[in-house]
Amino acid sequence: MMHKWLTIFILIVSFQFGLSQELNATVSVNAERMTDVNPQIFKNLEKQVSEFLNTTKWTDREYQQHEKIACNFFINVSEFNSNNVVATLQIQSSRLIFNSSYSSPVLNLNDKDFAFRYVEFEQLIYDQNTFSSNLTAVLAFYANIIIGADMDTFSELGGTKYFGIASNIMNFSQSSGYKGWSQSEGNNNNRYFLISDILSNTYAPYRKSLNKYHLQGLDLMADDLKKGKEGVAESIEILAQIQKARPNALLTRTFFDAKTDEIVQIFTGGPQTNNANLLENLNRISPLNSIKWNKIR
Repeated sequence: MMHKWLTIFILIVSFQFGLSQELNATVSVNAERMTDVNPQIFKNLEKQVSEFLNTTKWTDREYQQHEKIACNFFINVSEFNSNNVVATLQIQSSRLIFNSSYSSPVLNLNDKDFAFRYVEFEQLIYDQNTFSSNLTAVLAFYANIIIGADMDTFSELGGTKYFGIASNIMNFSQSSGYKGWSQSEGNNNNRYFLISDILSNTYAPYRKSLNKYHLQGLDLMADDLKKGKEGVAESIEILAQIQKARPNALLTRTFFDAKTDEIVQIFTGGPQTNNANLLENLNRISPLNSIKWNKIR
């Protein structure tokens, strides 16, 4: 009997250790321009941000190791003065494709208004209902965007809960005085517009397209390459619905910032599909990439 219970205990512990947090984040801080600042400060910033992203429990789900979302956070520091940091932030995430070792890019976002106060070794505290610092608010905002987008690729509009959390972070951060959270900053390319558009019915085709592109496109390619390519083409047609109402929309650009090169690769080899409608849609909704679309035959 003792042996039986010991075996059960070991199995439970093994199962728990097999579970992990949601993100597999790689963090890089570039502070080469800060020649008069101890570089160890930025090494510690890099380590603390990595630990914050990778150890915070972002969802109520248990993720297996292979389910963790691969993502990159690139922080490029332009100013550091009295613990105040001015930087830009690039966020990338990808998603493993079914029956393959290939990871498809899902997000490639650039945040040009990443300013925050950093005191070395001070604990990074996160509460999704309060503002404690702009550093943790921005990181938590994008962690939820990454998780929401990843969930959308597996089920239609599946990431709504986590986009809602990102929207909540945006709402309580607006009074902080930091840029990037407000509707009134003179551009439509900040955190406010990103999450507002994601949750708007007007831009629902972006999220539905993400789902179709991955679940009924890339995920089918290992078994039926042509059918997978047709699913990707259909996802572009869904995305094209936004163009009719909102030409050059932020989310349309967001989609192609991540997917342009991959789309070209998909349709420049393998079994032939009818690309005439695909090319018409691509050139209409993303004309800035027309040179790349010309490689599709």
